Amino acid sequence: MRKDKDRYWDCLDQAMEASHGGRTDEALAWLDEALKAYPGGAEAHNGRGEILWDEGRIDEALHEFQRATETDPKFIAAHLNRAELLVEEMGQFELALRGCDELLEGRSELPRLETAIQAEIYYIKSKALFYLDDLEGALFLVRRAIKTAGEQPVYRAFEGQILFELGRFDEARRVLEHGSMIDPDSAHVLYYLGLALERADQPGEAEDAFARANALDTHHYPTPFEISDEDFTASITDALSNLPRSIREYIEGVPVLVEDLPPLSLVTVESVSPQILGIFMGVPRTEAEVSAADSDVDRVILFKKNLERVSHDRDELIEQIQITVRHEIGHYLGLDEDDMERLGLA
Repeated sequence: MRKDKDRYWDCLDQAMEASHGGRTDEALAWLDEALKAYPGGAEAHNGRGEILWDEGRIDEALHEFQRATETDPKFIAAHLNRAELLVEEMGQFELALRGCDELLEGRSELPRLETAIQAEIYYIKSKALFYLDDLEGALFLVRRAIKTAGEQPVYRAFEGQILFELGRFDEARRVLEHGSMIDPDSAHVLYYLGLALERADQPGEAEDAFARANALDTHHYPTPFEISDEDFTASITDALSNLPRSIREYIEGVPVLVEDLPPLSLVTVESVSPQILGIFMGVPRTEAEVSAADSDVDRVILFKKNLERVSHDRDELIEQIQITVRHEIGHYLGLDEDDMERLGLA
């Protein structure tokens, strides 16, 4: 047994060296050898899970993390990886929350939690609640993570993001400014700081923050691609003309309007994301006959700056306008996602 464990740890060392060198196939082969030497090795299963996750093999990664927790229920890294994977990749938010709560219960068969680990569990729970649209709950938990572990740039960044989504723009700006001082190279902090500064009517400072975020992470934070109001309106006209003829006949009386950004009242009262690309306001056609509401208030609104912000170039912006127009017209018609797909509106 001693010989097998020595072989196991030697293989893990070789796997780590290969992984750090970018040789993932070699790393996986070494981890397989480690598990031959010691099938109960939680570290090897967890290592396989991390590599498979990086390669986008999500189901296989989850299986490895679960194997790790089964072979050694006290191996905390695998528990955290599993919960993170469920939240970030699989949308299994409730399952992730249950797993986090089990860890926090402190049962004897599970790992004893150090302060930093408790904070990380609060953070994972916060993200799960965020994706479940429980923004207040998410804010409470990320602040609990900060209180538990002290200043952590990633926690502050997420706190600022949540505050921004809640429409608490001044608070978000202050938190994100603080976060940018802690970690000036965080593209995430700089991007959301730009959003908050934009809402504070500080366009120059916002543009600078966006540019710095883009320089750090071009893929996730593109520089907004701006076009004139006239070109934007022309793109909407083209999007409407590209709709099926039968759809165009239904929507003749529904205006498509343009605003720069969603107003604060829409964010705070209607719980709409300040980053929403477009929205249908009014009564869906399927409900109009039984509703006393005035159909003259039916309208689709596109938010120009938000659409520009998610586009790398003109072609992508035009495509986003087309997609958003079709989607919001679908909401006016009272269609669900499957109906939109069937009718070419998704």
